Amino acid sequence: MERFGIYTALLTPFTERGDIDTDLLVRHAEALLAEGADGVALYGTTGEGASIGRQARQRGIDALTNSAVPRARIVLGICAPSVEDAATQVEEGLAQGIENFLLLPPFYFKGNGDDGLYDWHAELFARCDSRARFILYHIPQVTGVPLSVALVGRLVADFPARIRAIKDSSGDWGNAEALLGLNTIPVLIGDERLLHRAAALGGGGAISGVANLCPRRLKQLFDSATEDRALSEEVTRIVSVPVIPALKAMLAEKSAEPAWERLRAPLTPLDNSQRAVVIPAG
Repeated sequence: MERFGIYTALLTPFTERGDIDTDLLVRHAEALLAEGADGVALYGTTGEGASIGRQARQRGIDALTNSAVPRARIVLGICAPSVEDAATQVEEGLAQGIENFLLLPPFYFKGNGDDGLYDWHAELFARCDSRARFILYHIPQVTGVPLSVALVGRLVADFPARIRAIKDSSGDWGNAEALLGLNTIPVLIGDERLLHRAAALGGGGAISGVANLCPRRLKQLFDSATEDRALSEEVTRIVSVPVIPALKAMLAEKSAEPAWERLRAPLTPLDNSQRAVVIPAG
């Protein structure tokens, strides 16, 4: 099974005007690789990808692909409920030399069975250049559209050249274990508290929001397949409040870069009581 490693689900910094702060984005991505991350994922959930329009997306892609970050170590988030829009986002990444894509399922219509989701993925794969490889994305608490283990197995069996991995951000160990049991593609863990257990069973790695703060520590956890209990406790605190504002507040504190605190609506900053959970006074 391919070893994917630890990729950071990049937070997206914004200027006072609400534009992407491309200079800070690039500096952060380059620093993460220097600190041990195997790669970066742009415009995923942690990166507020659903709140960033096409022109702004392109500016961030241009900045990152013209930086010292190798294109082969960039995963681009795809967030669109229509096949046409998803394919356009893939084409824009391919045009800049990115070939790996983190693919949200179509998230607007709920309650559909596996057949409809299969058809959506199959149509997208048919539309996209054969260079594009996809990481399926199971995050039902956000999308409301789960990818069943049976559906994942079916897609991998029918499109082995298109699917590189699956990211399981459900936080459900039973689901992650079932995906690992398929033994067909790397399983990437979104909940850092489960990473050591997945590593022990041959998991491929993680695309991690917490890696914005400590990529080397997560890499050590993955390589050793041993829980970092202090980190698990920290993750539990983070997920007890709004996660993206928490990670941004923590990164602003760590880096002394207040710009990290800025969020795109509808997200809002932590209130004082929430902030105290992740950034204790003193």
